[in-house]
Amino acid sequence: MFRLKIAAGALAAGAMTALMAASPALAESTVLTNVTVIDGTGAAPQPDSAIVMTDGKIAYVGAMSGLKAPEGAKTIDLSGKYVMPGIIDSHVHVGIMHDVTQDIKYYTGKNVVDDLTQYARYGVTAVQILGTDKDMIFGIRNHERAGRPHYARLFTAGQGIVYKGGYGGVYGLNNPVATPEEARKAVDEQAAKGVNFIKLWMDDERDTIPVKMPYNVSAAVIDEAHKKGLRAVAHVFYLKDAKELVRQGIDGFAHMVRDQPVDKELLDMMKAKGVWMVSSTLSREMAYSLAVMPWLNDPFFTRGVTPGTLEALKSPAREKQIILGDTMFPGLPYKKKVFYDMDRTLFQAMENYEAMAEAGVKMGMGTDSGPNGRFPGFNAHEEMYLEVLAGRTPMQAIMSATSENAKWLKDPMIGTIADGKWADLLVLDKDPLKDIRNTETINSVYIAGNSIPTVWEACRDRPEESCQKRPDNVPDMPY
Repeated sequence: MFRLKIAAGALAAGAMTALMAASPALAESTVLTNVTVIDGTGAAPQPDSAIVMTDGKIAYVGAMSGLKAPEGAKTIDLSGKYVMPGIIDSHVHVGIMHDVTQDIKYYTGKNVVDDLTQYARYGVTAVQILGTDKDMIFGIRNHERAGRPHYARLFTAGQGIVYKGGYGGVYGLNNPVATPEEARKAVDEQAAKGVNFIKLWMDDERDTIPVKMPYNVSAAVIDEAHKKGLRAVAHVFYLKDAKELVRQGIDGFAHMVRDQPVDKELLDMMKAKGVWMVSSTLSREMAYSLAVMPWLNDPFFTRGVTPGTLEALKSPAREKQIILGDTMFPGLPYKKKVFYDMDRTLFQAMENYEAMAEAGVKMGMGTDSGPNGRFPGFNAHEEMYLEVLAGRTPMQAIMSATSENAKWLKDPMIGTIADGKWADLLVLDKDPLKDIRNTETINSVYIAGNSIPTVWEACRDRPEESCQKRPDNVPDMPY
């Protein structure tokens, strides 16, 4: 009798499972009402609008008068709010830091996801990681793409190509190459892993490193990347190198030329060949030009970094070291100065950014966040602010961080707010077109329709109640 009951129960359970499998799953819908939509395309803002998110994608964006809310949908009244696409940062590094110390030993799945989560809290819903990932990144990326992520979408260059004895990468992670043949092999290895891009470094850190990637090696990297159907992105500093890389077929630059003004020859070549200024990293140059970071008491910053980071950044000993001292970098057999003359570098980068924008070069937005002095999520807002200071309008800055970056990534599902695209959204309390700093007034963030706790709702590595509260007058800018 007991066995009969078990069998009957099993049959009933099996029938219920079959019935559930045959029945369509109920759609999950959220409706945002009474918003002003800034769709990322450059079109005029649309007030009195609504957005319907169903199963992570945008099912409707348009006038409130045309809204037909799905049955059972959750409705959120956002009267007076502004909605723009989630920010895309086209140059980051993840998982390599503990407080202010960089080391490959810190690269764990947890640390990577913690960084991606922090980007999301700042409204950065997608990132491009440029050359400092362990192979575990591909599992994280594949897991994201199989569903609806709760942290920033990622695109990765795997392990970028570094010249032996030269600048770039992370000590213990990137395997340097010495010949064109080794460079091609390294590109093939990364392509086989499924990277989205190939990254190379060409720099000698202001003549402080005795060797720099030779042109025959960079040419081999670019050519092999193209043979594998991949685009190549270069870290560059010098105008001469930028010109040669364009001649070799580079697809984009991960930093601005900073040694001297860009000239007509470079601008004309970049436009003719469609070479992107992928990430100008102006906020990186600004961070390097500061002995004391002025945002150390700004809750928009402090809530997004670890307590150990804050303690270190406020240390007088660190200030003295930056201004006067030499720094030992992992993997280099000597010390070097990193602070001197950096303010000139920032000014040169901003002038060159303005020149490229005016010339019509394709411009993305990227920060080089992750390593010491550049902070996940926070720097994206600083970067857009600096773009505006360099002559762009707030709308152009927003486009560089949304639709333009999506074009660079060749992902048609992100970067703008339109029917059928992923519902990656940043909701703001104030109009960013009036003041780009209003991107700090984060009300809510959505990735694939999932509501993400914002930087104003969560603190990194500590309870929320232990953090500075959100000021009433964000953006506060106590500096």
